[in-house]
Order: sequence, then structure tokens, then C-alpha cells
Amino acid sequence: MSEFISQVTKNARETVFLSLSEYKGHRLIDIRVHVPGDQEGDWVPTRKGVSLAVGLYPAFKQALAQMEAALIQQGLLDPEDLEPSD
Repeated sequence: MSEFISQVTKNARETVFLSLSEYKGHRLIDIRVHVPGDQEGDWVPTRKGVSLAVGLYPAFKQALAQMEAALIQQGLLDPEDLEPSD
């Protein structure tokens, strides 16, 4: 069973879902591409994605911070883009 946390629209046909799941007794962070299913509002997971053990979250978060710094340094992202929107 998977617990939906958030989603990010990737393009017109794909959405990235972030969820918490469990596999063989191990809690996982699942970041996976989904495509529309047969019924309206239904999403189907694809093989595109990654599942990380919850214990890897601190290292993953640090890696994302490093990516953020590189994006800002290279002018690919403005710090204002990272501020919460109302």
C-alpha cells in the first residue's frame, strides 16, 4: 500500500508522484512517473522512478541541496523561484 504525499506535473502526459510505501517490511520513499489510466482521474505507475529506503532520506536531501546550489550558481534557477508561492 502506498501513501500519496505530493505530485509534480512532468509534462502533458506524465506526472511524478511522491509517496511512502512498504515492501517486504521495509519503508520506502517512492518517486515515480505515472501516466493516465483507463478511467478519468486514475493514474498508473510506470517503471520510471526510484524507491529509496527511508534511512537514505538525509543523504538524498543533502544531494538535492547540492543540486539546488549548482542550479543557482549556473544561472539555471533564481533563488526567488524557491520561495513558497501564496
